[in-house]
Amino acid sequence: MAKLAPPVEKNQTIELTFEDLTHDGDGVGKVDGYPLFVPYALPGETAQVKVIKTKKNFGFGKLLEVTKPSEHRVEPPCDVYIQCGGCQLQHMSYKMQLDMKQKQVQNAMKKIGHLEHVPVHPALGMDDPWRYRNKIQIPTAERNGEMITGFYRKRSHDIIEDMETCVIQDEVNDRMVEAVRRIASRLGISAYNEETHRGDLRHIMVRTGQQTNETMIVLVTRMNELPYAKELVAELHETYPQIKSIVQNINKERTNVILGRKTKLLWGEEYIYDTIGDIKFAISAQSFYQVNPAQTKVLYDQALAYANLSGNETVIDAYSGIGTISLFLAQKAKKVYGVEIVPQAVSDAKMNAKLNHMGNAEFYVGKAEEVMPWWKAQGLNPDVIVVDPPRKGCEEDLLQAMIDMKPKRIVYVSCNPSTLARDLRFLEDGGFETKQVQPVDMFPQTGHIECVAEIELKVSN
Repeated sequence: MAKLAPPVEKNQTIELTFEDLTHDGDGVGKVDGYPLFVPYALPGETAQVKVIKTKKNFGFGKLLEVTKPSEHRVEPPCDVYIQCGGCQLQHMSYKMQLDMKQKQVQNAMKKIGHLEHVPVHPALGMDDPWRYRNKIQIPTAERNGEMITGFYRKRSHDIIEDMETCVIQDEVNDRMVEAVRRIASRLGISAYNEETHRGDLRHIMVRTGQQTNETMIVLVTRMNELPYAKELVAELHETYPQIKSIVQNINKERTNVILGRKTKLLWGEEYIYDTIGDIKFAISAQSFYQVNPAQTKVLYDQALAYANLSGNETVIDAYSGIGTISLFLAQKAKKVYGVEIVPQAVSDAKMNAKLNHMGNAEFYVGKAEEVMPWWKAQGLNPDVIVVDPPRKGCEEDLLQAMIDMKPKRIVYVSCNPSTLARDLRFLEDGGFETKQVQPVDMFPQTGHIECVAEIELKVSN
């Protein structure tokens, strides 16, 4: 039987009406039932579209002209929005962004977890969904003898030259990057060249404590010694008093990984500090710390509410990182045990516990799926387990370890609705019940969404 050809051809220009969005925020329109995915198009719109690729069951298009715009279409405030691709949703009203993200979670729960009966609440958004990021990592390059900085164009390593600001970055970060670039260029410090693997300064990283107004600058260099480092450092900290730390990170490898293993302090303190709620955190150059602290508090408050602690509970925090969730839980729990595979993160967590005078939180290095069965064998029986895994979700061994421990409650913090739904299905089949899921918008203007799920042990009849 002959295969039916798609009803459109590559390079054809068509008029298309859009009816839905993908989980990435692309518009979905159909021609005789054949879906076309088109970036920057919104449901309800009609537009002229150029077909750029066709496959058997779907195709891709390029938006040429919107002839009937949606009421939710807004003008992106970023001058390089289309070239950059770091944000995908600036053309979309914030209300539509939140609605899209709630629907994304609902679809994952239904199609992957077969948990369509579980309530997925409206996404918790920001009052002002701009300028929220407290960390910037930006590459350098040389153009016409001058150092330039900027994000890469979509799907390339070509720096956008005319990029003066990033509208989701803290304004302090923008100013600090510009200051480093300007001073370094004047001193004769050379920018890194990926192709030749030559040049001095690879990346500029800036971290800002949004509650403390403390700033750390990290200079990522190709070699051990940065030319004119003393002059650069002196001018930076003398001109900008909010700078508390200037650090050099050395990355000699030909790699896309930004940070190398070796870090040395050039001036000031090794750490800057920030607070989330009542908890104070020390942040080093290599620490993992949430990039949107305002929404992190919303996320962790929700996790704390779902943990439903009275003060008598023993809690395990898997993937405990630098102790952010653990210390929130320790405010209300009798005892918190954190486990994390990265030794430096465990050291930071212990320091943060000491910094906040919390003696009821202990942290251990190891894989959660290996440490937790050992804890169970030693007689540790948690009332609550909290997990906050990476995008790939939990290993099956860890899910099984949680099932075997039979805590009263599990709180699952997730940055990927698909793996969340998959893991919830596994836990449901192991004797637990998902009560509700709360999406939290940690990354406005992008397609990403975080969730907190409340899970309870089923009561045997």
